[in-house]
Amino acid sequence: MTTSSDLREFAQPGVAALPLYATDSTACAVDLSDNTNLWGAPPAAVRAVRAVRAGALARYPSLYSAHLRDALLRYLGLADNPSVGVVMGCGSDDVIDSTMRAFGAPGDHMAYSAPTFTMVPVFAQLNGLVPIAFPLTRDFDVDAERLVDARAKITYLCTPNNPTATACSRTAVEYVVANAHGVVLLDEAYAEFASESFADLVERSERLIIARTFSKAFGLAGLRVGFGVGSRQLTELVERARGPYKVSLTGEHAALAALGADPDALPWVRERVTFVVANRARLVAALRQLGLTALPSAANFVLVPTPRATELFRVLRTRGVLVRCLTGLPQDLKSLAASGGAALRIGVGPWEMMEDLLNALAETLPC
Repeated sequence: MTTSSDLREFAQPGVAALPLYATDSTACAVDLSDNTNLWGAPPAAVRAVRAVRAGALARYPSLYSAHLRDALLRYLGLADNPSVGVVMGCGSDDVIDSTMRAFGAPGDHMAYSAPTFTMVPVFAQLNGLVPIAFPLTRDFDVDAERLVDARAKITYLCTPNNPTATACSRTAVEYVVANAHGVVLLDEAYAEFASESFADLVERSERLIIARTFSKAFGLAGLRVGFGVGSRQLTELVERARGPYKVSLTGEHAALAALGADPDALPWVRERVTFVVANRARLVAALRQLGLTALPSAANFVLVPTPRATELFRVLRTRGVLVRCLTGLPQDLKSLAASGGAALRIGVGPWEMMEDLLNALAETLPC
């Protein structure tokens, strides 16, 4: 192989400096680090994957997953509105990336609230956009007026928000959707665990797209199936920027099965969501008894600001419990300032797993 000058000379400006998405891959008996469905995948979806014929794997999947798009419109209660469309993606992050590519030109601004999903400013920079962050308000809502006043080409909202787990108010979301200068990209990856969804707003705004996923409540993270819902004109533009064949054959079959009416399909998913909400409340109360305070959560995880985050993360890992340790979080909020911008993000699952976590913390915290 011949060698030449450093390949970074040929790369797009700034790409070499972008961070790789990294997680702790330590194998632990209790893994609460990824915000996925800790009960697993719906049995109906597992059966659907096993039923895929071997010969079908040699062929391409459907171009744009038409059958799955129709099922999703029914799931969201939007099937009767012909002006609403769906675009599929390889996870919801693919929809986010494709939306930025469809509507952002190099040098355009993308406004968002921080902290939020770490890949959002990365996708923005990869698409030549300039990400502009605004702090959350003291009650963990988005600062709607400042986001709108930025007059950005794309405004990104996330509710429930990752990593804080907090929910945006309907007042704030509706204000941004009604008044934003450009396209509004609303990330609802954790919507199933919240008290409300904003899917109804796509019928009121042609410039809103909502990104959703099968990786969280539906337990299909390994199959990478996401989608965006919005006006048909908007989703068709995103689809052009996205390209064909983004959902695998097995992913499409599993997602369709998970949306089914059988007891081990969508009803199974909804029952696990009920378990999460109940266990979330129990976990928050138990953490409080240990002297730890979680932010108000509307997701399937909680964020616990603590200056001992790094230490607790390491000790928990040695005890077979893996959580996510976050450092360098913005300290505009009082709770994050008190922890020095450090926190533990803990997924909520079966209570047996929560007990393992709490027992390990009870042994560790007094030290």
